[in-house]
Order: sequence, then C-alpha cells, then structure tokens
Amino acid sequence: MSSTREAATAPSVRQKGVPVKLIAMILLSVALAAVAQLSLKQGMNQVVERIGRVGVDGRSVSAVATTPAVWAGLLLFGLSAMVWLVVLSRAALSFAYPFAALTYVMILLFDKLILHQDVPGLRWAGVVFIATGIFLVAQTPHR
Repeated sequence: MSSTREAATAPSVRQKGVPVKLIAMILLSVALAAVAQLSLKQGMNQVVERIGRVGVDGRSVSAVATTPAVWAGLLLFGLSAMVWLVVLSRAALSFAYPFAALTYVMILLFDKLILHQDVPGLRWAGVVFIATGIFLVAQTPHR
C-alpha cells in the first residue's frame, strides 16, 4: 500500500520541483552563448588590430569572414540555440527565458577576469539584481 501511494504521488512531486537536468541544460545554453560572445569579442579585437576601424565594406567583411575566433563564436551560438530549443520543448518560456539574463552575469565576469576591463560598481549592483530575479524565477513551477 505504501509503495502504491508513493508511486501515485511521485509524479506530482516531480512536477512541482524544477528538474536538475532542465536547469543544467538552461545553464549550458547560457554558458555557450556567453562564451560565444567572448569569442566574437576576441575575434573582432583581432580584426581591428589587422585592419583598423571596422565598417560595412568589402575589406571589413573579408577580415571578419577570415577570422577563426568569429567563426568559433558563431558556432558556439549555434550550439547554444540547439540546446535552447530542447529547453523550450520542456519548460514554459516565462520560466526559461529569464535565465538567459545569466549571460549578463557571465559576460561581466568574463569582462573583468579574462578581458581585464574595469567594471563599475553600479554594473555589479545590476548583476546582483539580475541574479536575485533569476533565483526568484527558479523557485516557481517550470510548466
């Protein structure tokens, strides 16, 4: 009797909580998108070093198109999108989409730690608000 009752209630318990696998997939998609941005930035820094100012002209397009870091960034965005499509098949958009704001958090960290950019305190405060909002969204049902 006890196992029958547990079996009957187990699905509803699982539906109320957010599956760890779903959160992991969301985080993977977000991380891929953030690393893609970092790769695109590095690639564009290389282009600027090579040709100077980038515009909408043949020379710029050629320089961008022949920069491996730019292609790596685009590939990573593609992978991120593929993972995101799986996420969207398993969660409500209003649940999943706020997690995309984690890219702001990751980009700020990359900016500071990898690109060695100065990050003003107000930006850090904004990221704290973003993280708090995502935490609150994560406490809600995903469907």
